[in-house]
Order: sequence, then structure tokens, then C-alpha cells
Amino acid sequence: MSVLPPALHDTITQLLGAAPQGAQALAGGMINQAARVDTAHGPIVVKWNSDGPPGFFAAEADGLERLRAAGALRVPKILAVSDAPAGAALLASLNQESAVTPSFILMEYLLPMPGDVEEFARRFGEGLAHQHRTATSENGLFGLERDNFIGALPQPNAWRMTWPDFYRERRLLPQVTIASRLGRLPGDRESRLHRLLDQVDTILADGRFLPCLLHGDLWSGNFLQQSEDPIVLDPAVYYGDREVELAYIQLFGGFPPGFLEAYQSAYPLPGEYLLRRPLHQLYPLLVHLNMFGEQYWPQVESVLARYGC
Repeated sequence: MSVLPPALHDTITQLLGAAPQGAQALAGGMINQAARVDTAHGPIVVKWNSDGPPGFFAAEADGLERLRAAGALRVPKILAVSDAPAGAALLASLNQESAVTPSFILMEYLLPMPGDVEEFARRFGEGLAHQHRTATSENGLFGLERDNFIGALPQPNAWRMTWPDFYRERRLLPQVTIASRLGRLPGDRESRLHRLLDQVDTILADGRFLPCLLHGDLWSGNFLQQSEDPIVLDPAVYYGDREVELAYIQLFGGFPPGFLEAYQSAYPLPGEYLLRRPLHQLYPLLVHLNMFGEQYWPQVESVLARYGC
């Protein structure tokens, strides 16, 4: 079974009580490897990473369970999750991969299926609106009890009292720091970004922001359609203001026609949303700059120009 690392194959066998009947690599992952695993009880999905940061898949499982508890959008069921011991990547590089099981998450396999796109878009938009309206922070603060990840990057979530403070200190500033360390900010780029950070309170001064449960990484690659039902994947959850989620959705597109209209009908965005949208799109743009490089700088720069920085 060459698709799976031998140690992972053995671990899955122990968990299932029988050897998998087959495995097929799944495409589309930018960070992890993934496969559909066929079992006597039906297919399941395993994602693994021999060099992931500690707690990577535990954070994903936690996010999926929080979204499941919100009850608004379907997520795959978690069957098992494990973080590899320190040194797994080193051992694998020394051709000792059979001795170490990489970190992994084992989940329900949900097959994408075509359906009525208009109905799918309506359910998706209304479902996300319901989550944003009803799954709110119990303590009234912005953040989460634990840190997690956005893509492969750390996402700090320590609680803050206000959305402007949280967005500046827990979202923008950490990504600017990473960008500087990676050499993504030559010339005056870093000073321009810090000028914008100094304006965050002013730009967001008039908003009535509420801490609701966000998927946190909701782009077109992190949802699928099963008939008319939306299913969301790979979250980076925290309690934040919903405007940042909608800004991200509109940044790269790929959502079905009618999705935004359904959301707006169920839970209208404030009129000032469009004025704040460029700032709220800066976080995912900085994440993409840090993960994928220079091709995302022009969009970062357009945000800076929009606010005179």
C-alpha cells in the first residue's frame, strides 16, 4: 500500500482492527498529504504531515468540533487524531519512516455530489449567517482559549476586549513580523504597514463589532457541495467579527452565485462594511504573502494605498 507511509498504514490498521482494503491519493492539499482509505465499513479520509508543528491536527479537530457544535454547517466527523513525536521528520529523512507514525487526522469521507446550485448557495449563505448570528463568544471577548493555525502559519488567539485591538495585535502584527523575518518587506514596506497598523483604531472606530464563531479560512478550496448541502473543511476558528470572514470570501471569489445574497438577506451587513473591507482583507493577503511569496504584494500594496500609507 504505497500511498500511505508504512507506519501510518499500521496505525490505521490498529485503529480499525483490520488492514485497509486500499488507498487513493487525494489532490488539492497545499500543506499536508491526504488519501481516501477504503475499509470494510466504507471509505474514510486520512491527512498526514511528517513535519507539521506540534498540535497542528489537534487544532484542526478542535475547530471542526466547534463548527459542528454550532450546528449551522456540516463538517466531517473526526475519527482519530494524533500528533507525531518530535523527530519524526528527521527519522523519515534518514529512511526510518517505517519506525515513526507522522501526525495525522482521520475523518469521515464526504463525497462531493452535484445538485441544484441555487439551492446549495441559499443553504450555504443562510447557514453561515445563522452561525455568525447565533454562535457568539460566551465571555464577550474576541479570540479563543487556544492558539491554532492559518494554513501552515501560527495563529495567535489570546483574548482581547475589542475587535480593533484583536485585529491589530493578533492578526495583522504577527503576520507583519513573520513577513519581516522572511525578508518579504524590503525598502519601506514594513514602515508603511506599521503606519496602517497605527490607523486600525481610527478605521474601525465606528463599527459595532460582535465576537461570533468564524470558520477563519473560508475560501473556495475549503468547502464542498454534496447535492444541495454545503460542507466546510480545514477551519482556523476563533471568535471574531463577521466582516473579516465576508471580506475574505469576497477577496478570491469562487463561491456560488446567490451565496452572498442569501447571506445578506438572512443577516444584512452594515453599510460601512465596504469601507472597512480592504483592511479586513489585509490579514489573508499577508498570510498568502508569507506562505506563497511576492505575487501577493501588489494586493497588499493596494490596501496600503487605499488608506494613504
